[in-house]
Amino acid sequence: MKKIFISFVLMGLLSCDAFSQSISQQTTPGRKTIALPGGKAPASPPGPVLPNWESIRSNYQIPDWYKDGKFGIFLHWGLYSVAAHGSEWYPKRMYSSAEMIKWHTEKFGAPDKFGYKDFIPLLTAAKYNPDDWADLFVKAGAKYIVPTAEHHDGFAMYDSKLTKWDAKDMGPKRDLIGDLAVAVRKRGLKFGVSNHRMENWDFLYSTLVKSDLFDPKYADFYGPPQLPASRAQGHTAGDVLADQTSAPQSKAFLEEWLARCEELVDNYKPDMFWFDNGVNSRNLDSVKLRFASYYYNSAAKWGKQVTISTKSDAFLAGSLKDYERQWNAPFVKTQELWQVDDPIGDKFGYVENMGLLTAETIIHRLVANVSRNGNYLLNISPKADGTIPDDQRKVLLDIGDWFKMNGEAIYGTRAYRRDSDGAVFFTTKAGSLYAISLQWPEEKVLVLPSLPQNIGRVSSVSLLGYSGEIIYKQNDQGLFITLPQIRPGKYAYSFKIEGLNAGIGN
Repeated sequence: MKKIFISFVLMGLLSCDAFSQSISQQTTPGRKTIALPGGKAPASPPGPVLPNWESIRSNYQIPDWYKDGKFGIFLHWGLYSVAAHGSEWYPKRMYSSAEMIKWHTEKFGAPDKFGYKDFIPLLTAAKYNPDDWADLFVKAGAKYIVPTAEHHDGFAMYDSKLTKWDAKDMGPKRDLIGDLAVAVRKRGLKFGVSNHRMENWDFLYSTLVKSDLFDPKYADFYGPPQLPASRAQGHTAGDVLADQTSAPQSKAFLEEWLARCEELVDNYKPDMFWFDNGVNSRNLDSVKLRFASYYYNSAAKWGKQVTISTKSDAFLAGSLKDYERQWNAPFVKTQELWQVDDPIGDKFGYVENMGLLTAETIIHRLVANVSRNGNYLLNISPKADGTIPDDQRKVLLDIGDWFKMNGEAIYGTRAYRRDSDGAVFFTTKAGSLYAISLQWPEEKVLVLPSLPQNIGRVSSVSLLGYSGEIIYKQNDQGLFITLPQIRPGKYAYSFKIEGLNAGIGN
């Protein structure tokens, strides 16, 4: 079996090498970038934060609103929502996947006749009502909202003065991000943006099919897309595999990237600025540090608490770590704070007939994260016309109903000295301990072995959403809570425990 596996790997490497050598012979036109004054993005405003990790580390503080909010909503909405097929990576795969090329050709036409740009007029957002969205988010119990301002495809969903390829100049001819920012903030929610433009450098590269990608008429949208440096330079298969953290982007592209990020900062004063994996490379540190200095010094001028959020170790300081999808999140309590971005469906962008998580699953993930020092950023997927599908709305409203009863055990809490006791998760606030059970025991007794009387005497126990008396006993074996005959609410049940001085927590 081991020999077969090694042979399989070698065959894959040889195949990858052959692909690399053949594709390196292709000629990619130079990328068309924005002409910036002096060829550089604007300098950071004056302030305490210098573009180095030491300065960022010494000046950065995680916002209180983030520590208290716990639950946010992420949104993937863009041109890919028009196709509503495959995933939000549709623009890449409509040119590079034989299966997707076939589907696209049958549905819309060949990629050289109907390219990705031709989805722009179809993104009408005709039914987009940001006030309705904001009301829904409030009802869902969310405390901060992070829409995708620009995804890997390079189409800006906001009013940009740096490109005509944006929602204000084309398609819906509306500042979709700006309108949502106003609606969300009117309701007291925090507002952030995500920017995935770094991935746009080589995201659309494909010579698999005749297409419009390299047509000079669209060079300021498609780029044209650049072949990754590890392939373009004719590296060996081993080099290709080992060079995944390289940063092949040109200086002009990086300056444009920075200018676009700064434009989002200036236009919308985001409370959170979220980046995807494209910024992870250490080779990008110089431009990332300049952005952090610009953003944090701008926030100091506004008098606002803000934060960057990134994955992996993209930022060595000044950033909240984000984990993509719940299964990548920490499964034990951590000392640092973090968040998970997790899609409500099986994709991030809207696709037809997408399967959805249940409200129960989402609440269980939220509770576990909060007990471990994490937040939960739930991604939803609006349709191209600007509507949030009814099945997604129902899940959000079910979550909101749970928060109405149990929010006290989540909002404003901190992690306890331990995260859980079996299927019961702990949070603390103002000296009270909250034990949130994901189950309603059939034997009608909830047993908490981690709370014996030698750690402190419990003085009272109550159940959120239930007005009657809760009977309990505490001995050397733990705390035993007798459940009422009627179960209040559903999904998870929050017991408030007094007398342990639980606020000392960690």
